[in-house]
Amino acid sequence: MQERSDIPASPVVHRMHALVREWDQSGDHRSVFLRCYMMMTVNTIEAIERQEFRDPPWVERLLHRFAEYYFEALEAYQRQDVGTPQVWQLTLDTARLDGDWVLQHLLLGVNAHINYDLALTLEEILRGEWPVLDDAKRAERYEDYCLVNSVIGRTIDAVQDDILAPGMPLIGVFDVLLGRMDEFLISRFITHWRDAVWKQTVALLETQSVSERDEQILLLEKQVLQKAEAITKRNWRQML
Repeated sequence: MQERSDIPASPVVHRMHALVREWDQSGDHRSVFLRCYMMMTVNTIEAIERQEFRDPPWVERLLHRFAEYYFEALEAYQRQDVGTPQVWQLTLDTARLDGDWVLQHLLLGVNAHINYDLALTLEEILRGEWPVLDDAKRAERYEDYCLVNSVIGRTIDAVQDDILAPGMPLIGVFDVLLGRMDEFLISRFITHWRDAVWKQTVALLETQSVSERDEQILLLEKQVLQKAEAITKRNWRQML
């Protein structure tokens, strides 16, 4: 796997890079998702620097708090903390096993981080300002959120070449046969999950009581865990 020599001078990216190198050297499958996540993070930082977003500081704040959710879950797991989110417990436990597809390790991490962490991150970031944002400003937040999908789309081809293809040679065959269609399908798949996350976040923001919010969080946890279990069983229909 080719290493970039121009990694942005970002503490969060350097932390990711150090873990990826450590895990690659030890054959730890946790590197599969984190390498992908690092690539997405690097490309998002570069998009922020190019002023591609309506509110770059807001996107940067979201990016860094999102990463903290990942590291907090990882640290809780390493401490064997009973408070480790169940979906991360399953995802990281599975990464210790042999025999699973590289694609499964990637999708387990994407599921846990997008469908669970991202919903909680967005709610945290937006909760303080949501009641006072007018429709135009809420639309701007959503537009910036959706623009990240473009960054993901630009990253998918590299993810296939650098992460999936070495561990799953058939991916390379599909890449040749389908041209850019497979990248489009994967990008649409992730975009579908992120669209659902935004709707889930808005529903959380509009809850009327702590108990109502807690019920929605429990439902979210159940749904994300079901997706993770479907991925481990390669039940793609249930995962979708």
